[in-house]
Amino acid sequence: MLNHRSLVNLLWRSALILTTSGLALVIGNSAFAQIQSDNTLGTENSIVNDIDALNKRIDGGVKLDANLFHSFQEFNVSEGGSVYFANPQGITDIFSRVTGNNPSNIFGKLGVLGDANLFLINPNGIVFGENASLDVGGSFVASTANGIEFGEQGVFSTSNPEIPRLLNVSASALFFSQVAAQPGNIVNRGNLAVGKNFTVVADNLDLQGQLLAGGDLKLQATDTVKVRDSIKNPFVAAAKGQFLLQGNQNVDIFALSHPDSGLFSGADMVLRSANQVGGDAKYWSGGNFQIEQLDGSLGNLFSPYDPVIKSLGAALSTRTKELYSLLGAIYSLCAIRKPII
Repeated sequence: MLNHRSLVNLLWRSALILTTSGLALVIGNSAFAQIQSDNTLGTENSIVNDIDALNKRIDGGVKLDANLFHSFQEFNVSEGGSVYFANPQGITDIFSRVTGNNPSNIFGKLGVLGDANLFLINPNGIVFGENASLDVGGSFVASTANGIEFGEQGVFSTSNPEIPRLLNVSASALFFSQVAAQPGNIVNRGNLAVGKNFTVVADNLDLQGQLLAGGDLKLQATDTVKVRDSIKNPFVAAAKGQFLLQGNQNVDIFALSHPDSGLFSGADMVLRSANQVGGDAKYWSGGNFQIEQLDGSLGNLFSPYDPVIKSLGAALSTRTKELYSLLGAIYSLCAIRKPII
């Protein structure tokens, strides 16, 4: 039988556990569900409208010709929820930036209520969770860039809140700071599909899950692109158009654990890096298959576990002759290819 002191201690421990659990729950929900405008756009701030407890619509923003600009302190999508950007008439490109200090956690559905292209830039990083998905009929760009350049007209920057009123032309380039405090990484564990072109650019890419593009697919890192699958979950990257995978310093691909894993393109496929490409996977190219260095010259493919490369065009690297004899299988000008998307 508990004495008074034991009973008090038991109740105290129980209360502490409940309080700590509740605090963790609150912190977790706020960290993964919060979308907060940063109030840098004055009277044209981004407006977050709650459809219900889990689903939100983004309105407002700065309209400049066919471009719409949004700015956020925090941008996350909770698991089981959705966030859709409104697509006003005449808008073809929606640009969204995160000016706060936290990465964006996309654990639910991110989409556009229309056919506009969507840009999401957060230099702190972006994480697409296992249940993340996209509903973007146009093109989608996810990047840890510090800004988006518009030719000579200015930059839509995450560090300088002012939006030059001349940004009414198409975006021309992504701008990465040379003095970033830490690298911005993009992680994908979800199944992401885009209607047109799909571009993912960061300091480092950690890619699992699926990445499907109705047009071209570009996966680019200023440092390393890492690709992995598992026995339970395949890695699939597929483009109906051209496919570029580039890690300026390293490309590290191992995706032979699941029978459905592979990299597919309807047109040319290029793996590019300053160093030799680690490429243990299955490749199906509707055009040429090429290993390149950063200057466009032929590069090296390192693959100790015998990948399969099927190409309707040429299969090119500095070791093309050796590739035919050493790799598991290369089918150049192959008449049979695996369906894409």
